[in-house]
Amino acid sequence: MSTKAFYKKSEIGPGKVGFSKTRSIIEAAFYGNNVVKVNNLQEAYELAKNSPGTVVTDMPVYNGESFGLPKDAQVLLFNDGSVTGRCAAARRIIGEPDVNQTDLDKKLMDAVYDTRWQTMYHAEVYIGLDPEFMVKAHLLIPEGEENILYSWMLNFQYMSEEYQKMYAGSKAIENEADIYIFSDPQWAHDEHPLGLTYFDTEHNCAALLGMRYFGEHKKGTLTIAWAIANRHGYASCHGGQKRYKLSDGSTYVASVFGLSGSGKSTLTHAKHGGKYDVTVLHDDAFIINTETCSSIALEPTYFDKTADYPVDSPDNKYLLTVQNCSATMDEDGKIVVVTEDVRNGNGRAIKSKLWSPNRVDKIEEHVDAIFWIMKDPTIPPVVKLKGASLAAAMGATLATKRSSAERLAPGVDPDALVVEPYANPFRTYPLANDYSKFKKLVEEKNVDCYIVNTGDFMGKKVQPKDTLGVLEAIVEKRAEFKQWGPFSDIEIFEWEGFVPDMNDKDYLAKLKARMKDRLDFIESKNTLKGGYDKLPEDAYEAIKKVIDELK
Repeated sequence: MSTKAFYKKSEIGPGKVGFSKTRSIIEAAFYGNNVVKVNNLQEAYELAKNSPGTVVTDMPVYNGESFGLPKDAQVLLFNDGSVTGRCAAARRIIGEPDVNQTDLDKKLMDAVYDTRWQTMYHAEVYIGLDPEFMVKAHLLIPEGEENILYSWMLNFQYMSEEYQKMYAGSKAIENEADIYIFSDPQWAHDEHPLGLTYFDTEHNCAALLGMRYFGEHKKGTLTIAWAIANRHGYASCHGGQKRYKLSDGSTYVASVFGLSGSGKSTLTHAKHGGKYDVTVLHDDAFIINTETCSSIALEPTYFDKTADYPVDSPDNKYLLTVQNCSATMDEDGKIVVVTEDVRNGNGRAIKSKLWSPNRVDKIEEHVDAIFWIMKDPTIPPVVKLKGASLAAAMGATLATKRSSAERLAPGVDPDALVVEPYANPFRTYPLANDYSKFKKLVEEKNVDCYIVNTGDFMGKKVQPKDTLGVLEAIVEKRAEFKQWGPFSDIEIFEWEGFVPDMNDKDYLAKLKARMKDRLDFIESKNTLKGGYDKLPEDAYEAIKKVIDELK
C-alpha cells in the first residue's frame, strides 16, 4: 500500500512515525460509535440527493454507471449561502511561526467533542492515479453535509474494484500515513469569524472548521497530498498539463501554471481546431517526478467554473454536481441550473472525467516546457527565460490578479495585483522546496521555461487567440526567440500588436517597477514568518540582474 493504514502495536506511541498530538485528536474521531461508513458513490449519491436543501435537477448524469453512480443519477445542485470561495485568512499550518498549536489543539478537541451529538459520515478515496504515487485519504463530516461528502468522493478517486487492485500493488511511500480530514462546516468561534483550516501536514491530517465551501475540502485535501509528494522528490503542481502529438510523430509536453481565472484550464483543454492529437493529464492538480520528468494526475474529475458555460452548452453534459448557482424551469418543465454567475461570482461544478475524451492519468514522456501564466501589464504575450535561477525565481514571484474563487478578509483590495508563488496558495512547506524542484527541472533536466501573459499588455488585452497562437508556434518550433532588449537571460517572441517599445521611458519605468516588486517580494521572505519561506540568494540575484540591466 502507498500510505500506512494501520500499525503494529510496537509502532504506536509518541514520537513514532505518523503520530502527533493533532493527528491523535483527529483520527480518534473516526472510530466513534456515531460514525457511519459511506462505502461507495451510490450510497453517497443517495445521501446527497435526500439531504435537506439539495436541488435535484432534471439534468441526467452522463454515463454515470461507468464510474459507480446509479443509471438514473441526476445532477445535484447545492448552495452555500453567501460563502462562495476559499479563505486564505483562515489557514493555520503547524510549523509556521506564530501558529499556536496548543491553543488550536484545544479548539479542535472541543470541535470534535461537539460532534458527538451528530451522526458523522466517514468516506475514503485515493489521491494519485498511477501505482507510482497513490495515497489514501479519509473524510469525517456531519450529517447534513452530504453534498460536500458526495462531491469530495467524486473529485478524488472513489474506491472502485479497479483502483483497489491498483492501490494494493502500488509503490509504498515510506513513513507516510493515510490522510485524515475532520470537517464541521457549521462550527463557529468568536476568535475565528471566517472559520479555521488547521493543517498538520507533516502528519497528514487537517481540520476544516466553519467551512461550507466545497473548494476548501478539495484544496485542503490536495494540500496534504502535495506535501507528501514534495517530501518524496516530486514537484507539486497547481496547473495543467497536456501532450501534443504532431503530424511528424513527435510529441511536446507542456505544463501551464496559473491561478483560477488565469486561463490555465482553457489552455489545458484547448483543442487547437484539431491540428494536433492532444492528450490531457489534468487542469488543476498533478505532480512531476524530478528524476524521470514524467507526470501523474492526482484527481480524475474537474472542479470548474460555470461562468463560461451557458445552460445549453454541450459541456454541461458532463456535470456531476453544481455549487453556488441558481436553478429554473425550462420550456419543457425541466429543472435546470442557471450558470454564468447570475446568482454570485465563482459558480462551480464538478465535471466527469469523460469531459476530456483524450484524458490520461500519467504522461510518461519528459516534460518539455513550463509556462508561468501571469497577468502583468508590463510583460508581452510571451518571453523565454534562459537561466535556471531566473526561471525558478519568476515562478516564485508569479504575478496575477485576484480570483473570484477567493474569499477575502475585510479591507483587502480585490483588484490589486498579487504575487502567488508557482500559482499555488496551498503550499504548507517552505517555499525554497518548490524553488529547488523547479530550478532542477530547468537546470538539470533541460526543461524550457516561459512566461505567458493572459491579461493585458500596457492597456491592450491579450486575447485567447493570441495566447493559443503563441503556444502553437512554440509547439511547432516556429517561434523565433531573440534577446529581449538589454536582458541577457530573457528572450522574446515578438507577437504582432504587442511588441514592446524599448525606447519608451514610461514603459521601461513601469517594467522596472514590476521587477522591483518581485525583488521586494523575495526580500520580504527573509523576515516574514521568521524567514520560513526564505529563498536562496541566487533567486534574489537573478531578479536583481534583470533590474540592473534596465539601467
